[in-house]
Amino acid sequence: MLFDTHAHYDDSWFDGDREQLLSSMQEHNVGLILNPGCDVETSKTAVQLAHTHDFMYAAVGIHPEYSVGVTDADIDTIRTLAADPKVKAIGEIGLDYYWEKRSPETTPPREQQKLLLRKQLELARELQLPVIIHDRDAHEDCFEIVKDYADLIVADFPDVRGVYHCYSGSLEMAKEILKLGWNLSFTGVITYGRAKKARRVIEGIPMDRIMIETDSPYLTPEPERLAEGRVRNSSLFVHRVAEQIANFKGISVQEVEEITTANGKAFFDIP
Repeated sequence: MLFDTHAHYDDSWFDGDREQLLSSMQEHNVGLILNPGCDVETSKTAVQLAHTHDFMYAAVGIHPEYSVGVTDADIDTIRTLAADPKVKAIGEIGLDYYWEKRSPETTPPREQQKLLLRKQLELARELQLPVIIHDRDAHEDCFEIVKDYADLIVADFPDVRGVYHCYSGSLEMAKEILKLGWNLSFTGVITYGRAKKARRVIEGIPMDRIMIETDSPYLTPEPERLAEGRVRNSSLFVHRVAEQIANFKGISVQEVEEITTANGKAFFDIP
């Protein structure tokens, strides 16, 4: 059984066939899916989906792209949503500097992103929930804040951890993240020809700290992304991530499947 630990079925790209697609998952060996929110509304939808499908769970939080205009009332709404038993984490939250040069007029200021990240990390600490971190082109700043949070929380709640979703940093930083007791999660990006850094990271870290995801509907893996036209990603392709990790590690796909599913269930406290 595969566990897609990060997929956005709240996305409008699924509006035409969401229920049909989700109803097909278990026959394709996808036994668990976690849907994180990116703002208040998608967090609400994630919780609704989790209650509609027994094999789905939710995380709630506000993505750094939506940092502008976040109010205390929004944080309170996330807090209320997080009390639901099918909510297993705060996320996805973090820092994103990718668009600064490409679209500076719409990119939230760095300090605003950092403030929101700290607020949501503190919320996770209050609620004793793990966190899902989005770190895009912000490795040093993100790790500095995460480390401050981890140092604070270990003394009080040693079992509360985080995961860097769609990890894109170096092996050296990966080792520092693992020292905090945190996990790393990988997407279909590792199947791309340019994924040499990801291979080095995966080869250099233990399997018991690795999780897999699709980040659907984005980051479609090869060979599906090479098909004519733009191919929407879904949890049906999470096996491609498992296969590539097996290739990098020199172990069986079944072993990757079993270990990453166990890792995800333990991380999110799913029976």
